[in-house]
Amino acid sequence: MIDITVENFETEVVAASMTVPVLVDFWAPWCGPCKSLGPVLEKLEVEYAGRFKLAKIDSDQQQQLAAMFGIRSIPTCVLLKNGQPVDGFMGAQPEGQVRAFLDKHVPSEGALVAEADVDEAHELLESGDTQAALSKMADALAADPANDDARFDYVRLLIATGGYEEAEALLQEPLKRIPQPLRFDALWRWLDALQFVQNDDRGNWPLEQFDALIAQNKRDFDTRFAKARVLMAEGEWAAAMEELLEIIMRDKTWNAEAPRKTYVAILELLTPPQPKADPTAAGKTAAGIELVGKTTVEQDENTAMLNAYRRKLSMALN
Repeated sequence: MIDITVENFETEVVAASMTVPVLVDFWAPWCGPCKSLGPVLEKLEVEYAGRFKLAKIDSDQQQQLAAMFGIRSIPTCVLLKNGQPVDGFMGAQPEGQVRAFLDKHVPSEGALVAEADVDEAHELLESGDTQAALSKMADALAADPANDDARFDYVRLLIATGGYEEAEALLQEPLKRIPQPLRFDALWRWLDALQFVQNDDRGNWPLEQFDALIAQNKRDFDTRFAKARVLMAEGEWAAAMEELLEIIMRDKTWNAEAPRKTYVAILELLTPPQPKADPTAAGKTAAGIELVGKTTVEQDENTAMLNAYRRKLSMALN
């Protein structure tokens, strides 16, 4: 718990809320309900062990801050995340209701454990210890099964290291959702390509064998699609998209739009993740996997390539 003034507001509330939820309690020494609520908030801050921060503002002494939040009665509590107010309540609420309010917004203990495990897994990947990274990602998902970031990173690394069966099992839940998350659909289509190469005789064909059949019939979409999956499995992403584009231009709806969906999946797989507070190494994905072939391309080259292929798809569909 910390007392907030105009001088420390930016640091202790706004900046702090970028990393942990901050609950701001507007109170005054003469306020009876404030004296009832205050101990409840302080008790929960200790109990939640760093999962949120309690900041107290004396609305009489800090009228500028109270006016900024439009405080009309006290006690009033406002929760900030990422520098912005997201929720609040007025009056001296009982402990159970305050706890329920916090649980809507404050990360669970499992979520914090999972976040730490994922960070450690990324460090292990950077050091080259892939097996330890896999184990740590499994721990993260066990600690917080609802953590989609942990699930995505774990499945992606499993696919990259040949753990196809476990990856397929972990994809079942997100693939049943409506709408289906694009990033998990992308992983499934990458996995499907790898399993195709593993299980279908055409997975061992040289590219020239595909090309010979396609030359005989430009609308041999099954052969084109098989070739595209072989190219995906080999990390030849641009070539795979070119083959998929040939199908899309001739028949947009063939095979329940599988070529278009696979094309979009490749774009999703190659799109760099949004930077986090502790960004991963340059040229790596969030799971530390290079998906652009045997060499890492520069970020601007990758972006230019993705933009070009997005335009190609848009033109083919319109």
